[in-house]
Amino acid sequence: MSPKRGDRVTVPPSDPEWDVRFGTTDAVRGWEELCRLALPNTRRCLEALRSAPCSRAQHCRQHRLRGDLATHRHSGVDLEQWEYEVTSGGRVRYAVDPDKRVVWVLYASLRHPKDTAR
Repeated sequence: MSPKRGDRVTVPPSDPEWDVRFGTTDAVRGWEELCRLALPNTRRCLEALRSAPCSRAQHCRQHRLRGDLATHRHSGVDLEQWEYEVTSGGRVRYAVDPDKRVVWVLYASLRHPKDTAR
């Protein structure tokens, strides 16, 4: 999608940072909803995805999914799938492409996805 008038200007990642991109249109809408209602937490999420998308330092907030959800096929490549807890119910689910240093945001919502059971 090409930028258009009124769209947010984003900067490319600096050298050690990862590039964070939307993998689905629904993720774009969900991200905007998270920004509207939980901006400080969403900003922390973006910082975590840019700096260390596979970090296990904050396991209660950021962790790799398990079982059938552990991987996600994106553009013909199986990638590790992770989740970041933005709020008590809000989640960002993403796939990590280490070869291209890209994080693909696949799901973003104030509601917990129904396919994970803890």
